[in-house]
Amino acid sequence: MDVVLVGLPGSGKSAVGSRLAARHEAMFVDLDELIERRAGRPVPTIFADEGEAGFRRHEREAVLSLGPADPDSELRRVIATGGGAVIDPRNRWLLYRGRFPVWLDGSPEILANRLRRSPNVRPLVAGGETVDTLRQLASDRRRFYAPALQISGTVHLDAILRTLEQRIGDGPSPAVTLLRADTAIGRVEIGHGIAAAAVRAALTRGEARRAILLAEPRSWEVAGSGIAATLSADGWPVERILLPRGEEAKRMRVIENACRSLARLHVDRSETLVAIGGGALTDAAGFVAATYLRGVAVVHVPTTLVGQIDAALGGKTAVDIPEGKNLVGAFHQPAAFIADVSYNVTLPARQRRAALGEVVKMAVLGDERLLELVEENGEAYARGDSEPIESGAVAEMVERCAWAKVEVVTADARESGVRRTLNLGHTIGHGIEAAAGYRSILHGEAVACGLRGAFAIALAMGLTTTERADRVNRLLDQLGLGLEPPAVTREAVLDHMATDKKHALGRLNWVLPTDTGVVVRSDLPPEAVDAGLAAALRVARGNERPAPAGPRSGARDS
Repeated sequence: MDVVLVGLPGSGKSAVGSRLAARHEAMFVDLDELIERRAGRPVPTIFADEGEAGFRRHEREAVLSLGPADPDSELRRVIATGGGAVIDPRNRWLLYRGRFPVWLDGSPEILANRLRRSPNVRPLVAGGETVDTLRQLASDRRRFYAPALQISGTVHLDAILRTLEQRIGDGPSPAVTLLRADTAIGRVEIGHGIAAAAVRAALTRGEARRAILLAEPRSWEVAGSGIAATLSADGWPVERILLPRGEEAKRMRVIENACRSLARLHVDRSETLVAIGGGALTDAAGFVAATYLRGVAVVHVPTTLVGQIDAALGGKTAVDIPEGKNLVGAFHQPAAFIADVSYNVTLPARQRRAALGEVVKMAVLGDERLLELVEENGEAYARGDSEPIESGAVAEMVERCAWAKVEVVTADARESGVRRTLNLGHTIGHGIEAAAGYRSILHGEAVACGLRGAFAIALAMGLTTTERADRVNRLLDQLGLGLEPPAVTREAVLDHMATDKKHALGRLNWVLPTDTGVVVRSDLPPEAVDAGLAAALRVARGNERPAPAGPRSGARDS
């Protein structure tokens, strides 16, 4: 077994690690020293020569060189990491999974005093106000350290060692939490094999008297029954309410039936619902939670990739009506959002592929690393290969998408400003979904069509370059998204766009890509909208009738 020590500079990782290793005749690995040996240069020199980005590349290679985790219960190695090593999601996947991570915590004031006396130079806290720098690092990195066992690193060394030795005797957990954060929009947890334990913890925090699980048949089979069994074994009374699968869950009659089930169970306002399923299920269950008794707590456990990266996070709950998608809803933030990436193994091929449309959308919003991840791993994930899951690539996709959304929603919870940018590809995409009756096309597939349309509009308006558009369209081609014309008519899509919820003051706001991000525009000329619809619907523009004037086409959005 390996113990991995994480924490801010000055928290005592090297001192604790070397002593713990000596007491157990284990190997001690100082990650910074390993980097220096491999690079042939001290860490401050690497920073000076290559900057922080260059140092992080060396750090990633050093983590990879540690090899796989040892499942043996006997302590074999103690690994002391640099303070920023676990910023990288892939490093966390390698360091936390199958190992025993420990967070040596300490107040910035105490750590600053230690660093002033230390002969070692820490590049990120050199040359500035140490306390302020450490406070900022503590805030920025808390979500990366929080999954580890938290021990105060500012007490006597012997006390730290005694606490460590008492806790590591059980060995590493087969589950791994990669990120945990208490945010303004609820607790966010991402990991592998964590769902049941995280749900139990959320119910305990909410002082729930029982577990009320809402799922649909497939998600119950894949996840709900296992969560229920674990909770029952722990003594929790468990109630189950099944909703229809997919968009069929987002119907008013379904919401009424679910609320009547809650009434029969005598659910009161102090209780917590647990929604287990894809984005449609969490949308519907979230709307039930938002409206039953004028609001009860809900915990979201998304079991699909599209749910984990987008749909279940952010507090937007809604149902569909014939006139449009998500036109009736409420903002209701979950008490917790629990993304267990192990469920992605169970998804059907079409769902895996479709979800990547939303991942590409999030990448186009401005995350170049995420775009590279999809280019490198998307096709293999869509095929069902195990490597993208086992390597941590899918976990990194989930984390990058989910945390980007956390930051946007925290800044704009009710979609009055920056949150509108998350609708990239959705103006035409929602129109296609509605025109198809929410049956013949999956949400991510429609978003991919919408992305093609958004890039065509952006090109027509000079907002992006051909190179950028070609790169994204090639990626969508590679993923097999938006290759065939959806089985809808242009007129039907336009009709549904006319009632799209992104209208404001009679204008349809479009989110359009640039080379580095997006802009929101409502002044689209008819010919640009025509180009976008042609690209989204994969038809030749010569075969189309011109878009009619009016807000539904964007012709009067100036």
